[in-house]
Amino acid sequence: MFTGIVQGIAQIHAIKDSDNFRIQIVKLPAEMRKGLEIGASVANNGVCLTVTEIHGDLVSFDLMQETLRITNLGSLKAGDFVNIERAMQMGAEIGGHILSGHVYCTASVSQIIESENNRQVWFKLPTKDVMKYILTKGFIAIDGISLTIGEVKDDEFCVNLIPETLHRTLIGKRQIGDLVNIEIDPQTQAIVDTVERYLAAKA
Repeated sequence: MFTGIVQGIAQIHAIKDSDNFRIQIVKLPAEMRKGLEIGASVANNGVCLTVTEIHGDLVSFDLMQETLRITNLGSLKAGDFVNIERAMQMGAEIGGHILSGHVYCTASVSQIIESENNRQVWFKLPTKDVMKYILTKGFIAIDGISLTIGEVKDDEFCVNLIPETLHRTLIGKRQIGDLVNIEIDPQTQAIVDTVERYLAAKA
């Protein structure tokens, strides 16, 4: 489980591709490796991945075909950066909201609006079916960052970003057309799906 409070960014050192499979090797800073062991869960751009090898500051993760298909990790190459969050520990402060690291889909950046000490970014979702889970003032995770939805229009929504978020994560470097990973709030999904099933049964 994760909290959506990204601890920093790390560079992809190498990528090894084979049939329907990829090994992603990330160079993790010392503060992100403390106590890290093989088998641990680490979110890369919000995707929960398992540590398979550790060689000094180089940490390896296995990516299955489904992960490469659903998320933006499949388009990354050596030299690119990813948002990193270590799995939450029991008793730790939860500054964001509970995340599983299971990405629902990707969305594309559709508009960026700059203002003093703030940036508003709009995202377009691939289908309107996903929009039923996107509610104004609700939670959402974008590339593993816990954020509050600012406004919703048709198949788009926006978030407002403070300088700390822009500095600590990759979202400040996103440009129009870039794809980001989306994890919808599981509680919102459960409520919406339950209501839909109830109404369908009643009809």
